[in-house]
This record gives sequence, C-alpha cells and structure tokens, in this order.
Amino acid sequence: MVNDIISDTLTRIRNANLAKHQIVQIQSTKVTRSIIKVLYEEGFINNFSEIKNDSINYLIISLKYKGQNRASIITALKRISKPGLRIYANHKELPKVLGGIGIAIISTSQGVMTDKKARYYRIGGEVLCYIW
Repeated sequence: MVNDIISDTLTRIRNANLAKHQIVQIQSTKVTRSIIKVLYEEGFINNFSEIKNDSINYLIISLKYKGQNRASIITALKRISKPGLRIYANHKELPKVLGGIGIAIISTSQGVMTDKKARYYRIGGEVLCYIW
C-alpha cells in the first residue's frame, strides 16, 4: 500500500512536470510528506502545503521552473525500489546520481533523506528514487 502511494506520488510529479503544470495535488502520508520535504530542501520544488479535506489529507506542491521558456528544474525522476524488487544499500554502497549532480532519496531508520545526508550519518536503507 505504501509503495503504491510512493509510485503514485512520483508519477503525478513526473507527469505534472512534463505537462508544465504549476501545482500538483497528491495524497498526504508520512512518507510522501518526507519525500516532498526532501525535494523542497534540495530546491526541486517551490513550496508545498497540506490541505485537510474530510477524512483525506492532500499535499499541494508548487513545481519549480526556470527562464522564459519555463525549463523544468526536475529533469528526470526515476523510481528505483519497487514492491516486487526492493533495493537496499549500506552507507558504503549508496549510489551517486550523475556523479553527485542529482540526488537519491533513501528511506532509513532515521527517516527519509538524501544519499549525501545518509552517507554523512553513516546509515543505509532502501533506495526509493533518483532525481536530477
């Protein structure tokens, strides 16, 4: 169930980014909030806010573009660990995306964080996705 929500979140962001939408709405869970917080801290999105609607909470994400022709800040977003094949890495084996230009989002015992932060704290975990 959680992995379906993660896949749905990444797909919604990828599709909205390709269609050059300004905002995108996704279902809010602890994991999606953590992923969006990492994207915000790394500068891939402008802003995000949480909307409470009856029993379902949503995150409204403002996507980031640059220049006159609105070139996307997020060039690619690739899901790595899937429900059928989980990918785990210890702190020594954490991937560097495009030689450090992109980021890998890692789900660790200390929460969801980037590969750089996980390497700094010397903890490994499940590699959720790559973003560049």
